[in-house]
Amino acid sequence: MDLIKAFFEHVYNVRGIIEWGGTLAVAGIIYAETGLMLGFFLPGDSLLVTAGLLAASGLKGMPDIRWLVGLGCLAAVLGNATGYWIGLKAGKPLYRRKQTFFFRRDHLLRTREFYRKHGGKTIIIARFVPIVRTFAPVVAGIARMGYPRFFSYDIWGGTGWITSMCMIGYTLGASIPNISKYLHIVIAAVIFVSLIPIFVEVIRNKLKKAGAKAKKK
Repeated sequence: MDLIKAFFEHVYNVRGIIEWGGTLAVAGIIYAETGLMLGFFLPGDSLLVTAGLLAASGLKGMPDIRWLVGLGCLAAVLGNATGYWIGLKAGKPLYRRKQTFFFRRDHLLRTREFYRKHGGKTIIIARFVPIVRTFAPVVAGIARMGYPRFFSYDIWGGTGWITSMCMIGYTLGASIPNISKYLHIVIAAVIFVSLIPIFVEVIRNKLKKAGAKAKKK
């Protein structure tokens, strides 16, 4: 239990990750979160905003915003492409696979419903929704969405997500003096905002189920 706790303390210490591994560490985590299904718990949004903020600080060893955005976009696009091919090759048996900590079947099913509702644009929308962005490319692969079409959505979504998150942090860092001292507040705000779509979807599903039960009565 202590080992697991220590692991997550390191994973969510986004500033520590950036100071330790710089742009390459950020790109690696973005690839894992978007391309490997076990990466659903990784801190994509907060990591990107924090990296952008630190890039604006001018401190020694902090990322260069140009490399951060460039490598981040590449990692995001390649990550989604990996997820797509996992879904294409593994196929429908994934839906029958037993749920474990590192394979969340419930997340996969939720993403499938999200995909059915929003169609191809899910690949873009999902980039801004934690957990869903990990499984959306897998679902697209399982559904055998044409790769050229998927790839076009992948590029738009990946570059839009990475650029917007990094530039939000960079703009905050460049316009608000000493904001890095309040990094924990910024990270908390980013996490809260990024989870809003999930909360909205959960509430909508509950209201929908409640309405269906009321009609049966």
